[in-house]
Amino acid sequence: LRGIHKLDMRKRPRRNGVKMKIRTRYAPSPTGKMHVGNLRSALYEFLIAKHEGGDFMLRIEDTDQGRYVEGATEIIYRTLEKAGLKHDEGPDKDGGYGPYVQSERIKTGIYMKYARELIEKGEAYYCFCDKERLSSLKTEVVEGKEITIYDKHCLSLSKEEVEANLAAGKPYVIRQNNPAEGTTTFHDELYGDITVENAELDDMILIKSDGFPTYNFANVVDDHTMDITHVVRGNEYLSSSPKYTRLYEAFGWEPPKYVHLPLVTDENHKKLAKRGGSASFEDLLEQGFVTEAIVNFIALLGWSPESNREIFTLDELIREFDYHRISKSPTVFDLVKLRWMNGEYIKGMDFDTYYEMAEPYLKKTLSRELDLKKIAAMVKTRIEVFPDIAEMVDFFEELPEYDTAMYTHKKMKTNEQSSLEVLTEVLPLLEAQEDYSNDALYAVLAGYVEKKGCKNGYVMWPVRTAVSGRQTTPAGATEIMEVLGKEESLKRIRKGIALLNK
Repeated sequence: LRGIHKLDMRKRPRRNGVKMKIRTRYAPSPTGKMHVGNLRSALYEFLIAKHEGGDFMLRIEDTDQGRYVEGATEIIYRTLEKAGLKHDEGPDKDGGYGPYVQSERIKTGIYMKYARELIEKGEAYYCFCDKERLSSLKTEVVEGKEITIYDKHCLSLSKEEVEANLAAGKPYVIRQNNPAEGTTTFHDELYGDITVENAELDDMILIKSDGFPTYNFANVVDDHTMDITHVVRGNEYLSSSPKYTRLYEAFGWEPPKYVHLPLVTDENHKKLAKRGGSASFEDLLEQGFVTEAIVNFIALLGWSPESNREIFTLDELIREFDYHRISKSPTVFDLVKLRWMNGEYIKGMDFDTYYEMAEPYLKKTLSRELDLKKIAAMVKTRIEVFPDIAEMVDFFEELPEYDTAMYTHKKMKTNEQSSLEVLTEVLPLLEAQEDYSNDALYAVLAGYVEKKGCKNGYVMWPVRTAVSGRQTTPAGATEIMEVLGKEESLKRIRKGIALLNK
């Protein structure tokens, strides 16, 4: 019933009075690794579609050949697959709306067809201005970038002049004919109605001189012809939305629902840089983060559920996701929180899955013959990312140099002298012990504690310090000794005695 209520409240988009199935699209450009912001857009579009039983489409926008990166398309497929964002349609899954790659769509002539339709309506025009003339036009700074304001010079060309230029093979672009007066209003699902002065709208290029459509024009044509109902993108595109709206109005098309997402910033509240060490999905995987934790964390970058809950599976996100709860304020990429969340996912893993992921880090750190599964079990609830393993277990490989001041512990009531006494007295007991299992070793030391009439920590602290050389360890003294074995354990205790004797 709650699901039905949500559908009624949202009112599914209609086209020509007919309710449409929710259709979203992720339309990346193959220009490198997938940035966190891009993955968030893909995730939100996936969740919007799946929450209401709709379709999620993948479309590759490769019209900007100058920025194309070899292998980037494969990265897009790989990232979506690992993140669990299974697309219903795309270059590899024809749902009847193909081609799904813009360079292939160009060959069908679709963009030129619609551009010429706008020319016939007076909503666009051929522009034959060369670089020299364009460079003489005035410029304005918009959002930190200097742009040229076109003066509509070629709009005044007669039909005969245009045809003569085309017949002569004169290079041209096709520009949108935006009104210089009045206002344009568009609606965003988060920001509401936004109105801008038409005088601020430049006559943007729709078809470039090489015959390729611009990003903005191809977006509008593709979204309409592919029946896209919701467009999710970063709020840096808010300033371009009036031009999109003008195109939809020029064609007489109903625009999709727009959802502009808040900016993702670093801890210093600056835009998350693509060159940053945690800016891409693949960067995070290389740093030892778990896919499910990354997806969970990114879902919360700007969206909040009705409850205070923070840990969600992808299926739970699909059920809970309401895009009206997306914030308009910038959201911080908090690496500390991501590490915490990742640690929670590691704790919840079944051991076999966890060990498969932990084993490479263990083998990279430890070359001695040791029971890696026992060591892995020791750190499972203590690490936040898998590279943390190295620092926690490297003492198993080799006893580090340490200061004997570590033997002094106020709570355990130990000092260097008492520790020397304990190690000297337990050494012959451990030398005589053949069974070096944790339980057997604990029984030996517990017997010594009882005989000496002291507390466990008074004995266990110096033994653990001697066998690990560390103030903090992932396990107790006898668990460490079980892994090290008799020979190595005794060697380390003798070294501790020697250091304390000095």
